[in-house]
Amino acid sequence: MKRPIVHLDDLRWAPGQYGVARENQLVLSEVIDAGRAEAWLMEGVYGWLVNAVLSRVTALVWIDLPEEECIANVRARGIQGGSEESFRELIEWVREYRQRENSSTSYSSHQKLFDACTGSKVILKSRADIAAYTESIRAMTASSR
Repeated sequence: MKRPIVHLDDLRWAPGQYGVARENQLVLSEVIDAGRAEAWLMEGVYGWLVNAVLSRVTALVWIDLPEEECIANVRARGIQGGSEESFRELIEWVREYRQRENSSTSYSSHQKLFDACTGSKVILKSRADIAAYTESIRAMTASSR
């Protein structure tokens, strides 16, 4: 896929300052600008940002792996510029994904976005699902060349 990739974490957090959020309106404006492009791919957990471009989403892929698998991924990735304390907080934040309420980064918020999306949508719940979906995209891309 040759599409600009927008990593919402890269927009949300100040460069080189792990855990230092950029101003909400600035980030929202950048996401809206990115969503005006003819084609794009966005990834991230920020429902409040995705909601701003949801009307332009043609395909929504929700990777909904079990929390323990996500925690293992975070641990394998390691500290990315933060402190031990912020790393522990991140692990706890991941652990509480399905229980969190009143947050655009919660399971319930993501479910609402998924339900509201009028484009094509899929939920991937395992590594096998991810591999099969990725292969289907590769095959589709190869056949359209």
